[in-house]
Amino acid sequence: MTRSFLTENRSIFWFLLALALFTLVVTVLSTGAGSGAISTSFVKTLGKTLCLMLVAVAMDVVWGYTGILSLGHMAFFGLGGYMIGMWLMYARTEIILAQSLAAAPIPPTPEEIHDAIGTQIFGVVGSSEFPLIWYFADSFVMQILLVVLVPGVLALVFGWLAFRSRVTGVYLSILTQAMTLALSLYLFQNDSGLRGNNGLSGLQNLPGLGEVPQSDLSIWFFWASAAALAAGYVFFSWVVSGKMGSVIRGIRDNEGRVRFLGYHVESYKLFVFTVTAIVAGLAGALYYPQAGIINPAEIAPIASIYLAVWVAIGGRGRLYGAALGAAVVSLLSSWFTGGGAPNIPLGFYTIEWTDWWLVLLGLSFVAVTLLAPKGIGGLFDLITSRHAVPERVGDFGPDKGARRTVEGEEER
Repeated sequence: MTRSFLTENRSIFWFLLALALFTLVVTVLSTGAGSGAISTSFVKTLGKTLCLMLVAVAMDVVWGYTGILSLGHMAFFGLGGYMIGMWLMYARTEIILAQSLAAAPIPPTPEEIHDAIGTQIFGVVGSSEFPLIWYFADSFVMQILLVVLVPGVLALVFGWLAFRSRVTGVYLSILTQAMTLALSLYLFQNDSGLRGNNGLSGLQNLPGLGEVPQSDLSIWFFWASAAALAAGYVFFSWVVSGKMGSVIRGIRDNEGRVRFLGYHVESYKLFVFTVTAIVAGLAGALYYPQAGIINPAEIAPIASIYLAVWVAIGGRGRLYGAALGAAVVSLLSSWFTGGGAPNIPLGFYTIEWTDWWLVLLGLSFVAVTLLAPKGIGGLFDLITSRHAVPERVGDFGPDKGARRTVEGEEER
C-alpha cells in the first residue's frame, strides 16, 4: 500500500525536495539565522506565502479533485487566525499590565489584572467586559484546540446541511459565499466580541519572547510554515490517492453514477470539506502572527474568490499546481502592490501597478481559463510527456478490431 501510494504520487519527492532546498536557501540568507541578505520583512512575506500555498492545496482537494467550488475556505483560514490571535493578545497584554502594576504600593489581585486586561483590549470598542468566546483566551492549549474545532465544527455543520440536501454546483458555491459574507458582516460589529473593524493587532509579539528580535521570530515561523506545508502536502497526496482518490474524482466527474455504485457520496464530500477547513484554519493560525494583524476584511468573500483564482492559475487537479499558483500570484501581488514594480508613463497616462494589479490578475485568470486550462502545472506535462512509457495498441477481445492500450510494452 505504501509502495503504491509513493508510486502514484511521484510529485511528493520533488515537491518536498524543492521545499527543503528553498527553506535552506532562505535560512542561509536570512537576517535571523544567516548572512542577512534577505530582510526580516521579506522572510515574513515568504513565510506567509507558504501558508497561502497550504490553504491553496486544501482548496484544490475540495475543488480540483472533489468538484466543490467552495467560496468560503478563506473564512476558515481567518477563523484560525482569530483563535490564535485571541491568546496572543490576552497573554501579551497580561504580561505588560503585570509589569506595570508590579510597582504599585498594593499588588493587584488576579481579578484586578483580568479586569485591566479587558479594559485594555476592548476599550477601543467602548467595553471592558470579556465576551464568552474569550473564556479560554488565557490558555494556549485550549486556543490551539479551538483553531481546529471552530473551523472544523462550522464546516461540519454547514456541509452536513448542504450535502444532505444534495445542493451542488453553482448553488453550493453561492451558499458558501453567503456563509462567508454573513460571518464577515457579523465580525464587523463591535459587539461581536472580536473588536469589530479594529480586529486583533500586535500578533507578531509572542508572549514571553519580548527579548527575541523579530529577525529570529520570522525565521522560526518560516520553518514552521514550511513544515506545515510539507505535512499538508503529504497528507492530501494520500487523500487523493488510492480508493478514496478514485471515489472523490468520480464524484467530481459524475456524482450520480458514484451514488448508483453504492458509495455514500455525502460522507465523502463532508469528510473532504471538513478536513480541508481544519487545515485552512491551521494555516491561518500560522499566517496571522507573521502578518501581525487580522480584521474582518480578511474573511470577506473576495478573499475566497482570490483563492479560487490562485488554484485555477496554478492548475486545479494538481496539488503542486495549486501550491505554485498561490506562490506566484501572492509574490507578484506583493511586488506590484508594494511599489516594487515601476510605474509605466505613457505620456497621456501613467500606469500605476498598485491600481492596475487586480485588472492584471483578472486578465490572467481569463487567459488561463481560455488558453491554458491546465494552468502552470500543465507545463510539467510537457516535460513528463517526453519521458512517457511507450504504448502498444493491438487487437484484443473476441471481435476483430477490438482495441485496448497496454502500457509498458514497446510497439513492434
